[in-house]
Formats: sequence, structure tokens, C-alpha cells
Amino acid sequence: MLDFLAYLEFERGLSRNTLEAYRSDLLQFGAYLRSARVDVLEAQHSDLAGFLDTLAQGGDGRPAARPATLQRKAACLRSFYRHLRRENVIEHDPTADLRAPRKSQKLPKVLSRGDVDRLLRAPKGTDPGALRDRALLELMYACGLRASEATDLEVTDVDLTAGVLRARGKGSKERLVPVGREAVTAVRVYLERGRPLLTATSDDRHLFVNRRGTQLTRQGLYKIVQRHARSVGLEDRMSPHTLRHTFATHLLAGGCDLRAVQEMLGHADIATTQIYTHLSAERLKDVYFNAHPRAGGGIAA
Repeated sequence: MLDFLAYLEFERGLSRNTLEAYRSDLLQFGAYLRSARVDVLEAQHSDLAGFLDTLAQGGDGRPAARPATLQRKAACLRSFYRHLRRENVIEHDPTADLRAPRKSQKLPKVLSRGDVDRLLRAPKGTDPGALRDRALLELMYACGLRASEATDLEVTDVDLTAGVLRARGKGSKERLVPVGREAVTAVRVYLERGRPLLTATSDDRHLFVNRRGTQLTRQGLYKIVQRHARSVGLEDRMSPHTLRHTFATHLLAGGCDLRAVQEMLGHADIATTQIYTHLSAERLKDVYFNAHPRAGGGIAA
């Protein structure tokens, strides 16, 4: 297990949180195999399926695992046994046909264009905090950033002249994302008039800093988003991730290519991006009447 986790950390570049989740999953799986008197290297498909089924059923005071949790545990087991197979520790991969219950795919909450305008105008005034908040909200919506990607940004990651930034996503993977005009303006004003005052006694390299001049935490970012969402009546409809959902949905509704959105979001699998292809009824009607050869007004003689 330690060899597998080392492989995930140093060769795959997975985050500490993911490594800890996989470690917990494998320890739980090991305990199940011990109770069934099965060696981990001799486990068959039926043993793995039984493990997942036990979790799905719950019992002994333990609630039934959610589909999303089962999906993660199945992914962990598949990755683990594929590693053993690559290392020639086992000859047959028992996870070849392993399936976990499909997780229900809820459509993400998104804001309308009007809601976004109200939110982005919420930070009032010219004090350093307001300039930071305005730049933060503009950049998260302009680039579809995760909360951790926004807080990890360094000043040198943003090229305002070229209108592009470098984001560090899951697994420390980097990607370049365009930055729109309004976000460029907001960040430039923040860098000129806000950040220097916040970092007067600090040499922190991060773009977004707190009142002490040190890196803004994810908790701090969440409070900023919630405070401004509350001020415009959106507190029950959004979280920091809502801006990312809204970014993707608005781009696709405006005709942006799905592959381009996938690249900008940093999704490894386009299937993850496809959840954003839901369109409003009005947009669907526009697409239908523009595309269907017999949907226009009148029938040619």
C-alpha cells in the first residue's frame, strides 16, 4: 500500500487529500478482506464486489454509503490493482469488470447574467478590501477558477498585458486561461491601489491576500463570496464553486466549443464537462429554430 501511495504522490502528483482518502479506502478494504479470510493478492472480482455491496447496504450502525463514495472507492481499488499488475505482483486484475453504482448527476446551480452583474457590483468603495474582493469575484467568474486555484495564484501567474493567467489545478496540473477585459481592469486596479496597502508589512507572493498581507485562505475566500452574495440576496443560491459552474454554462450557451471549455476548466475527462451542456428553454428554442430544416416559418412551395 505504501508503495502504491508513493507512486500516486510522486508519479501521478495527486494531492494530500486524495492520498489520504485512498489510504483510508485501502485500510477499510484490508479490514474487510481479513474478516473474510482473503489475502489481498488473491482477491477475486466477487470479493471486491462484495466489499462495495457491504458498504452500499450499510448496517451495524453504519449508514449506507452514497453512490459518489462508492465510485471513489471503486476507483481506488482499480488504481491499486492496476498498479500491482504493472509491477508484476499479480497476474490477473480482479477489478477489470468492477462497477460501482452510478452516482446521480445533479445539475449545478448557476447564476443568470443579471445575478452575476449584481454580484460583481456588490463590493463597494475604494478601500483595499473592496478592490481585492472585486478583483477576486471578477477573476473567478472570468476564468472559472476553483477556490483553491484562486487562493494559490501568485502575482506572476497573471499576465494582464496578454490577458491570460496560469492556474494550478488538481494534481498540480497547470493550464492557461484567458482573462476578460473587465477582470483585467479589476485586477490591475487592485494591484495598483489595493494590494500594496495590504502587503505593506509583508512580502507574500500570492495575488490575493488578507488584511495581514498573507495568503487568503479558502475559508477567507468563502466568507468574502458569501458576504457579497448575501448583500444582493443570493446567499442561498451560491458558493464559490457556483461562479465556476456559471462560467462554463455561460460559455457553452454563448456557443463556445465543449473541448475549449474542458481545457479552460482543467477537466481530464470531457464527460465531466458535459454536465454543463444543459441549456435554458429559450436557448434550446433558438438552437432548434436555427438548426432544424423544417422549423422555420412557412413551407417552401
